[in-house]
Amino acid sequence: MRRRTSLLAVALAMAGAGAGTGAAVATLRTGPPAPPQVITPSVATTTVQRGNLSDSRLVPATLGFGAAREVRATGSGVLTRLPKPGAAVRRGAELFRVNDQPVVVLYGDTPVFRAIDRVGLTGNDVLQLRRNLRALGYPSRAGRADTVDQPMLDAVKKWQQRLGVTPPGTLRPGQVVVVPGPARVSEVIADLGAPADGVVLRTTAKTKVVTIPMTAGDARTVRLGAKVAVVLPDGREVPGKVSAVSRSIVADAGSPGSAEPPKRTVTVKPSAGKSLAALDAAPVQVRFTTAARRNVLMVPVTALVALREGGYALQHPGGGLVAATTGVFAGGMVEVSGAGITAGLTVVDAG
Repeated sequence: MRRRTSLLAVALAMAGAGAGTGAAVATLRTGPPAPPQVITPSVATTTVQRGNLSDSRLVPATLGFGAAREVRATGSGVLTRLPKPGAAVRRGAELFRVNDQPVVVLYGDTPVFRAIDRVGLTGNDVLQLRRNLRALGYPSRAGRADTVDQPMLDAVKKWQQRLGVTPPGTLRPGQVVVVPGPARVSEVIADLGAPADGVVLRTTAKTKVVTIPMTAGDARTVRLGAKVAVVLPDGREVPGKVSAVSRSIVADAGSPGSAEPPKRTVTVKPSAGKSLAALDAAPVQVRFTTAARRNVLMVPVTALVALREGGYALQHPGGGLVAATTGVFAGGMVEVSGAGITAGLTVVDAG
């Protein structure tokens, strides 16, 4: 019994000693707290770049052959032959027939309003006819180009004989149609057998153009000859140039009372190519360059720091600021300048 008691005492003593050792170890491990670790957050930076900067805008437009022009028959009789849509309209060529006689195309701006059938007639219509005869290979000398003489009547007769006009030698209203220049038939209005005294067909430009309706204010910023990009429905781009800006301001006739402002028409001539070959008409977009700067310093817009007192600055990674004057904004970049701003300068970028 005594032996068991002695062993238990020894065991308890050893347990106590072990507990004491554990406490001592714990005390050694929990000394004074370590100072907090200072973590400096990383700063996103960018560099000032030198290059070209341009801004642009896309506007809706229409690819086609431009505005249509009506062609009228002004003679008597009935229509006996008509062209097909897409047919060429060119000087000296037959456009349609009346009473089986050819009605031929001349270029100019004065309709034939009287018979040119005797020496001494004077006027713009005479001058126009003489110029067309010369272009067709039937020149005639004259003291005055706007006055009919016998050589001119002889030239008219030779020309009409080749065309099959009967009787030849006199140009009468209804025998020709006068158009501004080369064109194409866009639509045939009249029917065969109809009276030859109204609109027969419509023509458009021979080559494809892009038309853009613009407010008067926007059209004022467009420069003739300016280079643009025509964006096709499939995303391809075709270069083009501004060829005309209309001088007429037209309200939206299709929407009475519309809040849409009156518009002017800007015409763009696209470069010919395979991209347009399969399209006669399509909705497109035109990209205009609205601002362009070459060889300038620039940074991402997110690198600008707005100052409380107004204006902007760039920030050095160390925290210092350098005043920046801004220029063109384009594509997320901004032109900057100012003392201390040079290409390659590293600045903070908040983006």
